[in-house]
Amino acid sequence: MIVVVVDGYNIIGAWEELQKLKEHDIGQARDRLIELLAEYQAYSGYRVIIVFDAYYVRGIANKTNLYNIEIIFTKEKETADECIEKLVKELMNIQTQVYVATSDYAEQRTIFGSGALRKSARELLIESQNIEREIEETIETHHKKQASSKIKLNRDVLEKFERWRRGEM
Repeated sequence: MIVVVVDGYNIIGAWEELQKLKEHDIGQARDRLIELLAEYQAYSGYRVIIVFDAYYVRGIANKTNLYNIEIIFTKEKETADECIEKLVKELMNIQTQVYVATSDYAEQRTIFGSGALRKSARELLIESQNIEREIEETIETHHKKQASSKIKLNRDVLEKFERWRRGEM
């Protein structure tokens, strides 16, 4: 199993689209990140966990599930980095490969020590964009395919059936 643990606010600060949203409303930036990673999760099949620290959202720790994404808000005095480090230690085993998506160099060094691998914010963005492009191409290909009859009919019969369908006969 592959698990991708995402440092939410680090990614928001690194992706241009999310930075712009953050300037107006941090909640919108969080929601958009969740939407983008939900597509990533659905396409890749990876388990995705997003960690937001209590810096922007004060209060008790909270863990929710939305669109098959696990979303964790840390407790007030806990940083996302601390939470991510705990998660990595809990998740690491012989059957699980853990990636941590962050561009925080200090965090990357710490997670390497725990056996996890890193994805920079840029790498995650490129993967996400590639998945989005592949989904669009699949949809486009699907739309281009015409439904075909399972019964082979000659052209005259097909035209007659089409006129009947349209009520022209």
